[in-house]
Amino acid sequence: MLADRIEAKWIDAFCEIFERCAVKPGDAAAILSETQSRELNVHLAELALLRMGARPFHIVVPSPRNRHGIPVRSTGASEAIQRLGPVVTALQQVGFVVDCTIEGLMHAAETPEILKAGARILVISNEHPEALERMVPDLALEKRVRAAAKMLRGTKRMHVTSKAGSDLSVDMTGASTVGVWGWTDKPGTLAHWPGGIVVSFPKSGTISGTLVMSPGDINLTFKRYLTSPVKMTLKDDYVTELEGDGTDAAMMRTYLAAWGDREAYAVSHVGFGMNPGARYEALSMYDQRETNGTELRAVSGNFLFSTGANEFAGRHTAGHFDLPMMGTTIELDGVAVVRAGVLQDVFG
Repeated sequence: MLADRIEAKWIDAFCEIFERCAVKPGDAAAILSETQSRELNVHLAELALLRMGARPFHIVVPSPRNRHGIPVRSTGASEAIQRLGPVVTALQQVGFVVDCTIEGLMHAAETPEILKAGARILVISNEHPEALERMVPDLALEKRVRAAAKMLRGTKRMHVTSKAGSDLSVDMTGASTVGVWGWTDKPGTLAHWPGGIVVSFPKSGTISGTLVMSPGDINLTFKRYLTSPVKMTLKDDYVTELEGDGTDAAMMRTYLAAWGDREAYAVSHVGFGMNPGARYEALSMYDQRETNGTELRAVSGNFLFSTGANEFAGRHTAGHFDLPMMGTTIELDGVAVVRAGVLQDVFG
């Protein structure tokens, strides 16, 4: 286990990311956390902002009771604010928000109104800073992610195949696409650190086919490399069959069923990782409490397939899987952007 000790090199890393977020001396900055947040990251954020001459203040809310009765992990939809008006108002009035909540504000209910007021939000993923320091800002990565997002926005069809038997078709017409390179410097925007991911939220009734996860692919909700194959059949956005004889398929079936919610079986988003600094083997290097797995989402060439909420298709649920798959071929209108798990040089 890594030591939870303040290190100067980690303050340096936080300063680098905040500089990319256009934080200037004298700027007010809100550090949002909850009582179960990783205190080390909260402290590092404060020290880095002070070193830069900014004026940070803390908003700390109690971590809420789990109202689902089912363990919830890696949803990106923090429930910590609980629509508490004074908290939302405070975040609306500050230019820069450092989000250190456990799940993050990416899909939180309060986020749209905070962004609409002009705040920019940096979600610091619930990782140990040892991982964060390895994935500090990369201007070349920003350029590639921007190009990939533009390409996805102009795509009509995504086709995903693999030697394992995957054959998935996605109608991309009207899909909402987001590219994240790790920081944000524009009012009314949100990014997360680590970055290097591009994802699309397809419209309703656009996804059908088969996905086969192989041993070595990843279930990030369980923070687990698969040891046995899992086959998912999808029809009109929903997983209709989940087959497999091993523990991996059994755990996925029982977790999905526990929600008692059809939307837990729906597709949330599809995309791929682009960060050459993100390491596939990283999940094996940390105790489970030390990692949220964002690095694995960003591994270059993975197909990131997720089930659960998709607000752009009118679907809402707290049940969520993030499932990076490592050996796929992804074609956008016939152009291979990932071939057998290798990101292609098509983004300039």
